[in-house]
Amino acid sequence: MHPLLREAHDRRQEMVDLLQTLVNMDSPSTDADKTNEITHFVGELCREMGAEVEYLSRPNVGDHVRASWYPEGVDSLDGGLLMLCHLDTVWPVGEAEKRPFKVEGDVATGPAVFDMKTGAVQAIMAVKMMVEAGTMPDRPITLLCNTDEENGSITSRPIIEELARKSSHVLVLEPSVPPGALKTFRKGVGRFDVTARGRASHSGADHAAGISAIEEMARQVLDLHAITDYETGTTVNVGVVEGGSRSNVVAERCTARVDLRVSSVEEGERVVEQILGLTPHLEGASVEVKGGLNRPPMERTEAIVAAFEKARELGADLGLEIEEAGTGGGSDGNFTAALGVPTLDGLGAVGAGGHAVDEWASVQGMVERTALLLRLLQEL
Repeated sequence: MHPLLREAHDRRQEMVDLLQTLVNMDSPSTDADKTNEITHFVGELCREMGAEVEYLSRPNVGDHVRASWYPEGVDSLDGGLLMLCHLDTVWPVGEAEKRPFKVEGDVATGPAVFDMKTGAVQAIMAVKMMVEAGTMPDRPITLLCNTDEENGSITSRPIIEELARKSSHVLVLEPSVPPGALKTFRKGVGRFDVTARGRASHSGADHAAGISAIEEMARQVLDLHAITDYETGTTVNVGVVEGGSRSNVVAERCTARVDLRVSSVEEGERVVEQILGLTPHLEGASVEVKGGLNRPPMERTEAIVAAFEKARELGADLGLEIEEAGTGGGSDGNFTAALGVPTLDGLGAVGAGGHAVDEWASVQGMVERTALLLRLLQEL
C-alpha cells in the first residue's frame, strides 16, 4: 500500500467522526441560522489549522466561508488552487434527528452524506494532513464553502468567479458519478417561468366567449417538449403546471416552470432564444416567458482533460483506478469552467442516491479520495 494511502487509512476514524458531526447538523438552504451553524463550525476548524478565514454574509442565506492557506511570504491568492464545497442541503430541519448518521460496514448513511458533506470532510482532512506533516505546497490553497448551491448559487456565484479567476485550477468536491468516476463535463442548466393568459368565461353559459389559458399552455408544453434532442444532449422538461380557478370557469391564467439542460454554450444560446420567443397558438391569448441559463455548460476542454489525466496518473500511483464521466446535473464547477479555468469535478463522495432518503457514501472511498485530493493539491 502507498504510504500516503496508509496514512489516510490510519485517520479513517477521524474522518468518520467529522462526517458524523457534519451530517447530524441540519443545514437546509432555506434556513440561514442553521447553515450558519455548520459554516462557522467549518470555518473555525480551518482557522485552527492555520487558515485565514472570512465569513461572507449575503441577504437571505447563511454565511459563505472562505478559508485560505498561504505559503510563507505570500499574501495573494493569485495562481493558487481553489476547492469548492457547498454545505447547504435539500433536507429540512429535523431530518438529521429522523435519520441520524450511521455506518454499517463500509456504508455511511444520513441526510446529505453523499451530496455533499463527505466531500467537505475530504477537503478539510486533505489540508489537515498536509499542515500537520509540513507538506503544504508552495502556492495558496483556498476552500470556499457556500450555503446556496442547492438554490442555484445566486449570491455565491460572484464570489466563486472572483476566486476562480485568481486560481490555476478548481477542484470541486461534489460527489462522483457512480461507481466513482470524476466529472469532466456537465450540462448547462436553464430555468424558465412561462405564463399563459386568456379570457375567463362561464364554461356552460358562455363557453365560446372564453379563451382557455390552460389550453394555450397545453400547446406550449408540447412545443417545449419537442425541443428535446437526445443526440445533441438537449432536454426540456415542464415540471410544474398550475392554472385555472374552478371546473366551470374557462381558465384565465396558467403558469409553468421549465427546466432546460444543454451540452454546449452554442446550443444553450440557440435554445434559450427559442424558448424566450414562444408565441401564442390561440387567438386572443398571450404568452410571457422569463428566465435563461442559470449555469453555463461545463464543456470537456483540453485543459479539463489534462487535469483529469493528472488525477488518473496520481490515482494510479496510489493504486486507485480513476475514470471519467459526465452528468446532466449542474454544480458550481459550471461557473468556473465557463471562465476557462481548468476545473475537475466529482472529487467527493463515492456512493449514490443524492437527494434521496437512501443516499449513501463509501467510507473506504472517502479515505482513498482524501489521499487523491492531497496529491492533487501538491502536484497540480
